[in-house]
Amino acid sequence: MSKKEKESDQVSSPISSKLMWLGGMISLLVISALYLQYSVPDKEDISFKEKFNRDYKVYAINLPSNLVLMDEHVPLEQFNIAEKLDRELLVNTYWQSQTLLFFKRSQKWFPMIESILEEEGVPNDFKYLAIIESGLDNIVSPSGAAGFWQIMKSTGREYGLEVNSHIDERYHLEKATRAACTYLKKAYEMYGSWSLAAASYNMGMNGMNRKLTDQQVNSYYDLHLNTETARYVYRMIAVKLILENPNDFGFNYREKDLYKTIPTSELSVDTAIPDLSNFANAQGYSYSLLKTLNPWLRSKQLANASNKNYSIKVPTKTYLESVDYRKPEPLPQFAKTE
Repeated sequence: MSKKEKESDQVSSPISSKLMWLGGMISLLVISALYLQYSVPDKEDISFKEKFNRDYKVYAINLPSNLVLMDEHVPLEQFNIAEKLDRELLVNTYWQSQTLLFFKRSQKWFPMIESILEEEGVPNDFKYLAIIESGLDNIVSPSGAAGFWQIMKSTGREYGLEVNSHIDERYHLEKATRAACTYLKKAYEMYGSWSLAAASYNMGMNGMNRKLTDQQVNSYYDLHLNTETARYVYRMIAVKLILENPNDFGFNYREKDLYKTIPTSELSVDTAIPDLSNFANAQGYSYSLLKTLNPWLRSKQLANASNKNYSIKVPTKTYLESVDYRKPEPLPQFAKTE
């Protein structure tokens, strides 16, 4: 390297060092600013956190000292029984949205269910079985059980329900409730215990018979069962306690918040209905409303080659007038696209 080049390099080295130092300081300042921006909460965040800590509380649940379900004593004096119930009370108390729906729907459907239970001689507490089965919603389980009472197709037919592609009476609340009562009374006759009858509704009488024989006990509360059936009756108890004592579990609502039934009348039909949409429109209401009132009608038509008599619920004229319901107007005929 020439003498001139060495002198030039010696001049540039201090300048490069200063530039590198300056760049490092700028980077450090930027990083520090970002750290302060994202790591130090502002006053609003601090105030919000303090409010959360002050207002949000989660409480343990007081267990009753004495408890009866389905006219049978629940042995809460046994520590494991109390713990199992405590779990279900906590789950149903703090899953507020679901349990609030139970309150709303029970107002709508319990009167009908309670009336049938009384007629059939089944304890009133079995209305809570419908809640833990379906949440009082016409759901279908992965195994194919359907309706409020979650009845399998084969079981429904066995207990007198019509189940096919056009009619599925597992969704007919009155008939499905009577079918469930028939099952429960049969199970009670076998076991002499309503809690065992309830548990058998979940696992089947054959499964319950095997468990009772294998374990040589005669009480639901003494059985070692699969997880679902082991929780089953305790879930009934928890829902009963919460729905009968809403204020004790922090649930607040007004009468107007609860769901109501639509006033209906019965229309007897003994012929086929080729198009239920046209049928509804001719009556002055929508196909959607007809299906809401009669979820057991499972297709767009009612096939009735045997001229069987079906009772279809229809909204009353008074109801339609009270909500200013407009008869659906026919749609224009659209040209078919190729």
